[in-house]
Parts: sequence; structure tokens; C-alpha cells
Amino acid sequence: MRFLSFCLLLLFSAIGVQAQPSPVTWNTDLTQALQQAKATNKPVLAVFSGSDWCKPCIMLSKEVFDQPEFQQYAKDKLVLARFDFPRSKKNKLPAAQTKLNEQAAAQLNKEGAFPLVVLLSPEGRVLAKTGYRPGGPAAYDAYLTQLLAKH
Repeated sequence: MRFLSFCLLLLFSAIGVQAQPSPVTWNTDLTQALQQAKATNKPVLAVFSGSDWCKPCIMLSKEVFDQPEFQQYAKDKLVLARFDFPRSKKNKLPAAQTKLNEQAAAQLNKEGAFPLVVLLSPEGRVLAKTGYRPGGPAAYDAYLTQLLAKH
């Protein structure tokens, strides 16, 4: 009986693992993200965040971007790019990545806003800018869909 229970537990555990979407891939180079967007004819969602100091950035990541519902939406509809600006020495990025992030910010986030979410056409044209919005992944997905429908 124990063996049968163990086998059933393993079976249901495996089914649960398979049902979850795999994590999405975030580009860390704007040029590569735009190349991918052109190849797939999808818009780019570029996120500027301060992952270790900006509370709304942390909330946006946990409440939306880290959620399976958003990740599935993004896989189907977006090319993702993340440009992080941590302040803590322990989270310091390599110099090459810092340079890429600063180049992306010079193009898209001259205001220095955090968090900033920029929707770009596959050609690199800014479609919309937004930030943190409460309501979780379903509300955020619907909001992004609404923004994209305007273009």
C-alpha cells in the first residue's frame, strides 16, 4: 500500500511540474531584443528596474513578471528585455552589462524613471510607456493588450 501511495504521489507531482510554463527569457541587450522582435514580428517590452532598491520595481517583478500567467502571455505575444540598475555592491553587474543598460536607458529612459516599462514596435518605435500597476498578471496583461491595440 505504501508503494502504491508513493507511486501515485510521484505521478501527480510529475503532472504538476509539467503543467507549469517554463520561465521566459529576458534579453539584456536592446539590439538583440529588437532583432528578435523583427524576426518574430512581436513588440518588445523593455523594463528598466532597480531590483535591489526600487520598491515598485520589486513589486512589479514579483506580482507580474514572475507569475506563470504573465510568462505565458509574454511567450505568446512579446519579446522581453530587462535593464537593471542595482545599487548594492553585492548585486553589481559586469561592466559590459552596465554599459548595455546605460545605452538602452539613454535611448528609452532619459527621464530616469523606475520602474519604467516601454513597449516598442518590432522596428524600435516607442508605442507606450508605463510602470507599476496593481492588480496582478491578469490586469497587467489586459492593460498591455489595450496599449498594443492602439497601435
